[in-house]
Amino acid sequence: MPTADAVGAAPTILSEALTAIQSEVDGTFDSMLPVPPDTRARLVEAMRYAVIGGGKRVRPLLVATVAGMYGVERNIAVRAGCAVEAIHVYSLIHDDLPCMDDDDLRHGKPTLHKAFDEATAVLAGDSLHALAFEILADPMLSGDPFTRAQLVSTLATASGMNGMAGGQMMDMMADGADYDLHTITRLQQLKTGALLAASVEMGAILGHLSPEGRGHLRAYARDIGLAFQIADDLLDVEGDADKAGKALRKDEEQGKQTFVTLMGVAGARAQANALVEQAVGHLAAHGREADLLRALARYIVERDH
Repeated sequence: MPTADAVGAAPTILSEALTAIQSEVDGTFDSMLPVPPDTRARLVEAMRYAVIGGGKRVRPLLVATVAGMYGVERNIAVRAGCAVEAIHVYSLIHDDLPCMDDDDLRHGKPTLHKAFDEATAVLAGDSLHALAFEILADPMLSGDPFTRAQLVSTLATASGMNGMAGGQMMDMMADGADYDLHTITRLQQLKTGALLAASVEMGAILGHLSPEGRGHLRAYARDIGLAFQIADDLLDVEGDADKAGKALRKDEEQGKQTFVTLMGVAGARAQANALVEQAVGHLAAHGREADLLRALARYIVERDH
C-alpha cells in the first residue's frame, strides 16, 4: 500500500513523469521522422507537426510505467509507447477533418488540415497508422518475435472495428440517437478506453507478465478508460476552451447523449471519482512502484484540459 508521504508526493511525481515522457516522445519521433530531400517532404513535415510538441502523452506514459514496473529498459518502453501515440494522433487528425468533426483547433494550434490541406492530412494520418506497426515489428524493439506479434495484435485490435474505430462509428451514429447508459458506456470503452487498455497491456507484454497475471492491470485500465471519458464529457460542459486548446460544447450542440446528459453533472463526477478509486484499488498488491499509476488515475478526473 502507498504511504501517506507517497500520496502527498503524487502531484510532483506525476508532473515530473509527464514532463519526462513528453520530452522522450518528442525526441523519439524527431529521430524517426527526418524530412526527406524530395517531394515527400510535405508529408513528413505534416506528420511531425502532428506528433511533436503536443498532447499529454498519457498513453506512452502508461506503457512506460507498466513496463518499468517489470524491469523493461526505458528506451524500449518509450518506443512502444510511441506506437500507441502514433495511432492516437492519426485518429485525431482524421477526427478533425471536415468529413468527421470539422474542427479548427487541436492542442491550441490549427488542426492539421488547416495548417496544411485535407489530402495531406489524410496521408499523414495513414502514414502514422503504418508507422505504429513499423515500430512494433522492428526487431530493435524486442528480439522475441512472439513478443512483437503480441504487441502488434494488441494494438491492431484496439485500433480497428473492435476498438477505437468501432467506437468512433458508434459516436458518428449518435447524432440525435436515443443511446442509453449501457450503449454510451460501450461506445466509450471502444472509442477512448481501447487504446488506454492497450497501453497498459503492452507494458505488461513487454515485461513478459503472463496473461493470467494481467487481470488487475486490465481492470485498472478499464476503470481509468471510463473515468477518462466521463472527465472529457464534464470538460465539454464546464471547461475553458482556451485551456482545452479545442472547441467545447459540441456534444450539446449536436444533441448527443453523454455521461453528463444521462447522469447529470454531479452524478457523472461522482461516477468518475468512484471509478478512479476502484482503479486504484486494483493496484493494492503493488507498493511504491505503482504510485505513478495511482497518481495518473487521479489526474484523469482532476485535469482541466
